[in-house]
Amino acid sequence: MSITTEDQKIGMQQASDAVAITLKKMREFAKPGISTKELDNYGGQLLVQMGARSAPMLTYGFPGHTCISINEEAAHGIPSANKILKEGDLINIDVSAELNGYWADNGGSFVLGEDIHGHGKLIEASKEILRKAISNIKGGVRISEIGRLIETEAKKAGYTVIKNLTGHGIGRSLHEEPHEIANYCDRFNFTRFKKNSVVAIETFISTRSTIADTQADGWTLRGNKGGFVAQHEHTIMVTGGQPVIFTAKNGIWD
Repeated sequence: MSITTEDQKIGMQQASDAVAITLKKMREFAKPGISTKELDNYGGQLLVQMGARSAPMLTYGFPGHTCISINEEAAHGIPSANKILKEGDLINIDVSAELNGYWADNGGSFVLGEDIHGHGKLIEASKEILRKAISNIKGGVRISEIGRLIETEAKKAGYTVIKNLTGHGIGRSLHEEPHEIANYCDRFNFTRFKKNSVVAIETFISTRSTIADTQADGWTLRGNKGGFVAQHEHTIMVTGGQPVIFTAKNGIWD
């Protein structure tokens, strides 16, 4: 969507606060011994308390309020009573929701407890690449150039990017134009970021893979060459200068 009124901006901010606060509190709630289903139920309760509705449930009939991906899972992990969190797990939580007709999306990867498996470097790379990408977005910038920046920074850090998972426009529905904000330079994409538009920018930084493949459950994604993936995401408004970061309350950069 394109924000043309102050009321629209307030609506986007309220929806973004709901998903950002939910993500932050879910990260704090996660501990060894609980299941991803317990963690998801907690997130679902938080959304309800704020008057928000789970976007993946509403849009796709996803079997969970949020997507929780563990270790080798790249994205869209289904919350399960059989998945028990352990010390050192690489966890990704992606929270998107609708509130009063506005939609917002955010996500983040983190290590549970002590980083006994050494995932910290990958996570920090993902966070910093997202920060750099967002700081370079303004009206008129080619979407493919931000993709080039993300992939270049990933390569410098010794990583690859997942090419078939992308950021996207958002606002009045979960996915809007532009439908693909890729993590690499798509030389066939000539579109540019438009001032006042709302987009969800997300990194998918991998230790090994370049494509995410759907698993037998029809939802969960894993890298085509194995390894691990870190994702971080903010919903932002493009301006003529530095973007407005609507989901700043998630604290993924804290």
